[in-house]
Amino acid sequence: MTSQAGTSRTWIITGASAGFGRAIAECAVGRGDNVVLAVRRPGSVADLADAHRGQVLVVEFDVRDTGRAGDVVRSAVDRFGRVDVLVNNAGRGVVGAAEEVGEEELRASLELHLLGPAALVRAVLPYFREQGSGTIVQMSSQGGRISFPGVGAYSAGKFALEGWSEALAGEVAPFGVRVMIVEPSRFRTSFNAPDVLGIADASTAYTGLLRAVRNDMASADGIQEGDPVRAAEIIVDLVAGDEVPLRLPLGREAVERIGRSYRQNLEELERWAPTARAADFPGAAASARPI
Repeated sequence: MTSQAGTSRTWIITGASAGFGRAIAECAVGRGDNVVLAVRRPGSVADLADAHRGQVLVVEFDVRDTGRAGDVVRSAVDRFGRVDVLVNNAGRGVVGAAEEVGEEELRASLELHLLGPAALVRAVLPYFREQGSGTIVQMSSQGGRISFPGVGAYSAGKFALEGWSEALAGEVAPFGVRVMIVEPSRFRTSFNAPDVLGIADASTAYTGLLRAVRNDMASADGIQEGDPVRAAEIIVDLVAGDEVPLRLPLGREAVERIGRSYRQNLEELERWAPTARAADFPGAAASARPI
């Protein structure tokens, strides 16, 4: 896919009422692009829509309502004639040990972070394939590459999104469609706000183990080091260019923590490699795969 310098793009952005979604929308509109804001509460973006009536379309949409994904895409095409960028941004943190987060909460996390984005991707791909171009931006997290006690339910959805998206990238590349997985660290969004961050009821068994994690997550609101506006500018710049990375860690902490995880995983792989190789049939030929 080549850069569309000098031409406007049409974006679909979920979770655009605040944080990354809002910042990306404002940046794109500021550069002359059209934006479809897919949000649960249309009133939360009324100011942006009123200020840019010719460029902004607001669609009421809950990402977990996968049956309506096609309606969102059709609304964009009907209004602006095409879609160029899909940003799957809606998300919510959940803090709690595996025993503390129930099935309903875990299922809701998977619906929000994997099933909803997947439905929107399926809905937009026929348009992307027909026009021979398109960019899918999957807003993951550093928690989509590394995890730690207390965030398993959140990481489950983000790990799943990343695995699904990595396969997707290879499937759609021949059609001129690009996939970029964004892995932010802490940014000054509403993610850690008391009325947004989900915290499971603490059990006595894990109180001591997770006390620091709960306190850290709950006390980060408003002091995160990442700037959503700077992040949005980076994302919009990359979408406008000729090349996007498959994975883009955002923020110094993400670069350092994900990098450290890669090194530790490689060290562990090399340590246990002789044991792992011993599981094959003796003398069996090495596998040959098409990809």
